[in-house]
Parts: sequence; C-alpha cells; structure tokens
Amino acid sequence: MSEYLHKIIACLERIESEESERLDAVSRLVADTIKSDGLIFTFGCGHSHLPGLDAFYRAGGLANVSPMLDTDLMLHNGAAKSSRMEKMSGIAPEVFRRYTPCEKDMIFIFSASGKNQVPVEMGDEARKAGVKSVGISSFNYNEKGGRLHEHVDIAIDCKVPYGDACMDVGDIKMGGLSTYTACFILNSCLINGARLALIEGYNPPVYLSGNVEGGREHNVVLENAFMGRVKHL
Repeated sequence: MSEYLHKIIACLERIESEESERLDAVSRLVADTIKSDGLIFTFGCGHSHLPGLDAFYRAGGLANVSPMLDTDLMLHNGAAKSSRMEKMSGIAPEVFRRYTPCEKDMIFIFSASGKNQVPVEMGDEARKAGVKSVGISSFNYNEKGGRLHEHVDIAIDCKVPYGDACMDVGDIKMGGLSTYTACFILNSCLINGARLALIEGYNPPVYLSGNVEGGREHNVVLENAFMGRVKHL
C-alpha cells in the first residue's frame, strides 16, 4: 500500500512542478469559458472517460462541464469492442457533431498513450471548429507512437510510465496511474479557472452537495440554466 501511495504522490508532485505553466494556461481557458457562458467538454475512450465523469454533476463541480459519452467507446457496452473501436478512423467527427461544441467552448481530451485514432481525431475536430483543446497524455509514449500532443492547442504530460501500471507483481505490473493523474489535472484546472473567473467578477456555476441545507434548491437553479445544453443532465 505505501509503495503504491508513494508512486501516486510522486507522479502528482511532478505534474505540479513540471507542468505548472501549461496548467496555468489551461486554467485561463477555463476562466474565459466560464466568463463567456461556454461549456467545458471532456472526452476519452475506455478508462479515459472516467475523469470527465468525475467532474460532471457533482458536489463542488462546475455545472458547465459536459462529458462526451459514446457508449461504443465506453467499457460497459463491451470493453474489448471499445478497445478496438478507439483505434478506428471516422468515429470522432460523428461524436463531435452530436455534441455541437462552438467557439466559446473548450474541450479536454484524455488518452494515456495519446496513440489511438479517436482522441487524436477529436483534437482535429476541435481545431476545425475553433474550439480550444487540451490534451492530457503521457509523453513517455511520444517516441512510441503518441500523437495527441500534436493535435491539441495545449498538451499536458500526465507523467505516467509506459504501460501505465507501476507496481511489480512477479514479471508483470499492476496499479495504473493515469486515472489519478488525469483527475488531478482536470480538477486543478477547473478549480483555478473558477477562482480566476470569480476574481474577475464572474460567479462560477458550482454545484453543492444535495445533502446539505439549501443544496437541492441551489442545484435546481443550475440544472435549469444548463438543461438542454449539457446533454447528459
């Protein structure tokens, strides 16, 4: 337990120290998106869709976060199938079209390897539509086919090792890091972006827990504001 914890913390500390400039730039994009009443889209295939779910419709989360959830690219509708489909060309344009991001919006694209075709093409679709894009991948894959960093406006290195898993179990490894790092990166940028917007005179739309006094009433106001715009509300 302690060895795995140490490796998680070490990876997060490297992100904080080595990616600070890019994290600040992304936080600025988040603030500008809040100020323009835009949506913050998230996209990933397989396990890489989990950070977007973590930031969606939750206590302490921004109400303008809109995850792109395509069942064919998620685990619950056939994990092996989704692993093959994320390598196929032509899927990302259809997913992007279904959610209709526009120039006042932004998108986070998650792919630990940065290799697969769908997230790479999602970056291309965002560029064509004038939507600011942030790619989160491990640069340890860049010499082994990782390409996402070349197809987004801002690329952040999530620092996870090649193969993601970090704990030796005989001749194999267990204990992935990419979900921890991606959630840390996303939530750090959302929090800092919200703080910037607040300093600049814009109240960020943040959900409260539905289990605290006044939480439900507060959240209904935000739900009504984004119902129909955030597809999965």
